[in-house]
Amino acid sequence: MRLSVCLLLVTLALCCYQANAVVCPALFSEISGFSFINEPVFKLKLAKYDAPPEAVAAVLEVKKCTDQIPLEKHLLIEKVQEKIAEKCDG
Repeated sequence: MRLSVCLLLVTLALCCYQANAVVCPALFSEISGFSFINEPVFKLKLAKYDAPPEAVAAVLEVKKCTDQIPLEKHLLIEKVQEKIAEKCDG
C-alpha cells in the first residue's frame, strides 16, 4: 500500500509538473473569514457546504483555538497570505 502511494505521488509530480499554484480568490476569502468572522456568522458560511455535523464541530473547535490569537498576529498572517497570492499570480 505504501509503495503505491509513493508511486502515485511520483507519477503526479512527473506528469503534472506544469501545474500552476494560482489560488482561487474564493479560497482566500474563506481563509480570511475563518480568521476574522465571529462564530455564529462562520456557522452560516459553513452551512452552504452541507458538511457532516462532526466536521462542522471539528472546524469550529479549531476556530475557537485560532480565535485566541491576538489581532496583530492575525493581520500578519493575512499579509503573508496576500504575498503568497501575489507570487502565485505572477
